Amino acid sequence: MFKVISNEEIAPQLHRMVIEAPRIAKARKPGQFAIVRLRPGAERIPLTIADDDPVAGTITLIIQAVGYSTQEIVATKAGEYIQNIAGPLGMPTEIENWGKVICVGGGAGAAVLYPLAKALAQAGNELITIIGGRSAEYVILFDELAAFSKEAIATTEDGSMGEKGFVTGPLKRILDESTTKPHAVYAVGPVPMMRAVSELTRPYGVKTIVSLNPIMIDGTGMCGGCRVTVGGEVKFACVDGPEFDGHQVDYDELFARQNAYQELDEHGCRLDSVKV
Repeated sequence: MFKVISNEEIAPQLHRMVIEAPRIAKARKPGQFAIVRLRPGAERIPLTIADDDPVAGTITLIIQAVGYSTQEIVATKAGEYIQNIAGPLGMPTEIENWGKVICVGGGAGAAVLYPLAKALAQAGNELITIIGGRSAEYVILFDELAAFSKEAIATTEDGSMGEKGFVTGPLKRILDESTTKPHAVYAVGPVPMMRAVSELTRPYGVKTIVSLNPIMIDGTGMCGGCRVTVGGEVKFACVDGPEFDGHQVDYDELFARQNAYQELDEHGCRLDSVKV
C-alpha cells in the first residue's frame, strides 16, 4: 500500500500527487516511469515519475484524468492509499554536460519534460525551455522550469499567455538566430506536436529526442502493446524507451495505434493505459 501525501489540481483535469514510495524514490532516475493500480482488478496506468524526494521517501506523479481509471486515481485524497505502484520502469534519460539544450513541452507533456530538464540543468547544460498549451490554464510547471532555464518561453493557441501560436514558432526562431548549434532538442507532448518538432529540427541537423506514450499494459515488454517502429526496427517503449530519436520514429504507425483503442469502457469512458 502506498500512502497519498498530497493531491492538488494544477490545471483542469491535471493533478499533482505526492505519494510515499521510498524504494522507488531511491532508485528512480529521470525519464523513468511507474505503473499504478489503484485497487485489485483496476486498470494498470503507466505514469512518468515527475520528481522524487529520497529523504522523505516520496515520488511525485502528475496525472491527467482523461478516463475512468485516472479519474479514480486523482479522486484519492491525502491520507488514503493506492494499492500498487511498480517501478521505476523504462530506460533513464542519458544525461551529460553537452552545453546548449532546448526542451520543448506541450500540455501535460511538461510533466514528463520537467525531470529531464531538471537533470540536464543540474548537469551544467544551458537550457532554453519552451512550454505550450491551448490557453494559459493549460500551461503547467512554467515557473518551475523557468527557475533553472537560461530562457523560458510560453506559447498558447489563444494568446492568453506568452506568444500566440505553437511551440514550433519560437523553436524555429531560436534555431535560425542561434550562433551556437544546440546539442539536442528534447520534445514531449501530443504525438502531432512531437512530430512537428522533429520535422522542424531535421533540416538543421539537430538531434531530437522524443518521449513516446503508446498503449502500455505490463511495462516489461511482454504484452507488446507499446511497440513502435524506430529506424525501421520494432521497439517496445516500456523497455527500449520511452525516449527515442524523433527523426527515426514512424509517427503514422504510432498515431494509428493510439487511436485504435478509443472505444468506451463499461463506464462510458475511454481507456487510460497511455503514459502521461
